[in-house]
Amino acid sequence: MTAPLGIVMLVHTALNRAGQVARHWARAGCPVVIHVDRNVPRAAYQNFVRSLSDTPHIEFSRRHRCEWGTWGIVAATQDAAEQVLRRYPEVRHVYLTSGSCLPLRPVQDLIDYLAARPRTDFIESATTADVPWTVGGLDAERFTLRFPFSWRKHRALFDGYVRLQRRLGVKRRVPKGLVPHMGSQWWCLTRQTLTAILENPDRVGIDRYFRKVWIPDESYFQTLARQWSTHIESRSLTLSKFDFQGKPHIFYDDHMQLLRRSDCFVARKIWPHAEGLYRAFLTDAAGAMKRTEPNPGKIDRLFAKAVERRTQGRPGLYSQSRFPKIADRGLTAARYSVFQGFDELFHDFRPWLEQVSGARVHGHLFAPDRVQFAEDAPFMKGALSDAATLRDANPAAFLANLVWNTRGERQCFQLSPKDRQAIAPRIARDPQAEVAVISGAWAVPLFRANGNFAEIRAEAARLQKVETKLLTLLRTPQCKARVRIWTMAEFVEAPMEPLQAIVEDIGRVRRMTAAPRMVDLQGFGRFLQNLKNQGMHPYLTGDFPVDPAPSHSDADAPKPYLVKK
Repeated sequence: MTAPLGIVMLVHTALNRAGQVARHWARAGCPVVIHVDRNVPRAAYQNFVRSLSDTPHIEFSRRHRCEWGTWGIVAATQDAAEQVLRRYPEVRHVYLTSGSCLPLRPVQDLIDYLAARPRTDFIESATTADVPWTVGGLDAERFTLRFPFSWRKHRALFDGYVRLQRRLGVKRRVPKGLVPHMGSQWWCLTRQTLTAILENPDRVGIDRYFRKVWIPDESYFQTLARQWSTHIESRSLTLSKFDFQGKPHIFYDDHMQLLRRSDCFVARKIWPHAEGLYRAFLTDAAGAMKRTEPNPGKIDRLFAKAVERRTQGRPGLYSQSRFPKIADRGLTAARYSVFQGFDELFHDFRPWLEQVSGARVHGHLFAPDRVQFAEDAPFMKGALSDAATLRDANPAAFLANLVWNTRGERQCFQLSPKDRQAIAPRIARDPQAEVAVISGAWAVPLFRANGNFAEIRAEAARLQKVETKLLTLLRTPQCKARVRIWTMAEFVEAPMEPLQAIVEDIGRVRRMTAAPRMVDLQGFGRFLQNLKNQGMHPYLTGDFPVDPAPSHSDADAPKPYLVKK
């Protein structure tokens, strides 16, 4: 006595697994008709047939060559389905599966589920206007153009013929009375609906039309079921997930609990070597799944996260491809702080910031001679060396690795116009960066230096030019870092408020009880004035007062002059 459920199985690879699953269906009383792709060698096919000859109710249908996206898959399905209906009149539903499909629940659960819904066809079927999952740019056009060439084997001919038809304005006529629908290839149809499709008096013309439709296995039955079915559930009973490129997800042994949570009857695509899955699910006695409504939506969130992870990655973790594509959101893994001018203005800024913020405070990570890690360490987590040569080979990767390998710990470092500037554009584009700049503070070490004033003037001009480029980057609309900029004059006038702000940025909101010790700036104003007198205008320092105020005698007073018109 056979069950009222017939199985059509399309097989093209992993014949041993397909045979194992076919026996599982047959043991539950379901007649199985298997189609083996004609591309499978004849000897392998014959061995496969012999291996299943001892199991009743397993048969084989006429073979077709099944190229992806072509008519052969539909023709194979038609022949196998006709054989099931002709040989087993007690069958009330026909379930289309593949050789890589795996039943997740006892077969009797599926039989009972369908018996409670004797007139329901389970087939995903939606119009092209309502289908959001098509990949490749062809939705409505797959029904209005001709596709005689294989997309996989003859891609150039396929693309060229599509372009030619578009240029000529070719538009095929859809057979009268049909509204093209699309959906998953894997369906379960009632005998009445399937018989009506296969015995349709207009089938010859309909088949002729669909032979030149692209990927007809996703539209032939989906369109005709709408014409003949009395009750369609537009969903598949087979769990089948696809990635952002339209390729099916493959399930492995470590997906066992994920598959159980779906409550689905069948899943594809199962890896042929997933011994644990085949051993666990091909046993009715295991009572593997609960008797409940299939609900693949319970695991959709995980697949959505997987797609997001694959397409966008994680912030600060780059792919290992030769040319990784990195979105701006993924430059670094966590927030970090960059300080320019603070080390020059304060004697003990680094230890003070580390104490009040609890962050890891480095020196000048991009100093020309070496990387100044915190505590003068020669290495950091992730085997990052303090060698400037290694850092300069890829400064962006160096910074990304530093932040990634120290996740959970806030990183702070100093920057200066004297440092290597290749990292500046990357910092400006990084939304994880918090940048605080005291512009013009590079003049403090020059003020305290005891050198030739001509050389000091030249160095001041160079440093100001470098800092100007950085500030321009930080002020462009493309800058995504959080930026605070003070001129040295305005910072020195009221330093506590800016210092409190940068500590709060790091995450500590309590009021500061102590401030770092500022360098002695007595005479700094006169130094800046001397630079101006020598023709170098340090405008980035702001309007710094001359101290002490210069005293001019009448003899030294400049002579007034007139501008003649």
